[in-house]
Amino acid sequence: MKAWICNAFGEEPQWIDAPGPVAGPGEVLIDVAACGVNFADTLILLGKYQKRPEGPFSPGFEVSGTVRAVGDGVTHVKPGDAVMALPDWGGYAEQVIVDGSLVIPLPNGVGFEQAAAFQIAYGTSWFALKYRADVKPGEVVLVHGAAGGVGLTAVECAKLLGATVIATAGGADKCQIARDHGADYVIDYKSENIRDRVLEITSPLGKPKGVDVVYDPVGGDVFDQSLRCVAPGARMLLIGFASGTVPQIPANILLVKNVTAIGFYFGAYLEQNPDIAQAGMAELLDRLKSGAIRPMISHVYRLEDAMDALASIRDRSATGKLVIDCRKNR
Repeated sequence: MKAWICNAFGEEPQWIDAPGPVAGPGEVLIDVAACGVNFADTLILLGKYQKRPEGPFSPGFEVSGTVRAVGDGVTHVKPGDAVMALPDWGGYAEQVIVDGSLVIPLPNGVGFEQAAAFQIAYGTSWFALKYRADVKPGEVVLVHGAAGGVGLTAVECAKLLGATVIATAGGADKCQIARDHGADYVIDYKSENIRDRVLEITSPLGKPKGVDVVYDPVGGDVFDQSLRCVAPGARMLLIGFASGTVPQIPANILLVKNVTAIGFYFGAYLEQNPDIAQAGMAELLDRLKSGAIRPMISHVYRLEDAMDALASIRDRSATGKLVIDCRKNR
């Protein structure tokens, strides 16, 4: 099979012919149709992700495709089934092995590209906002990086939960994307001060209030500004650090305003909360089938051009979700 293989952390992946994998007990072998592109793909290549593969590996955390074979003990899918799955890595390839517990049959009407664009971005936002931050109707949610693959889904999910959404993005075009996907207010962080604008938006009669929930996949200065425009009792969701700077949280501010900082790592959350994971993914699939959520796929790359997709993630030029088409015959 063709695959992008990284031989050592920090090295560029190589486009090679690799041996085809074989499904062992409890595993599923998938002919990959599509693979979602995520910021975490850039981290795992550097050895900076929460999980570190041993030996040569291919990046890629979310795939869709057709079951080629199943190992002993797998009964919920069979060869020929259309599925989506969340491997630890390996998606930038024509085939991938996945633990059977992480493979979900695709509902009728959900295409491969949709499924590859859906799992991590919407899963992260839905579980973080609903199950970790417990967003309630009428609350105000501040979403950073709102034109990106994850941030854009947070705008949609917060609206589904009944919140008022303030979105931040860089530049007029990205701000319009957030607005088009339901944001009630949009802040251009390139020309506006996030803290000042949030307090202006949430301050009826000139009395500062702030937001109830912050959804932050950026970190750095964005987090620092957010901490200074939250309402008493606010919850701050730490989703990631796309800025490259991990914030050092001044605990005195958390104490004075009774603010809660909540870390959220989607993969570990699914493993630690299997019952919630099953219920939450069923909720998301229902909304996907009904059209209540629609992944914004901004570009589909051929598998051999996957490194171009990663470059767009690294330089933050990408909007919406990027997907790699991994099929031999397109």
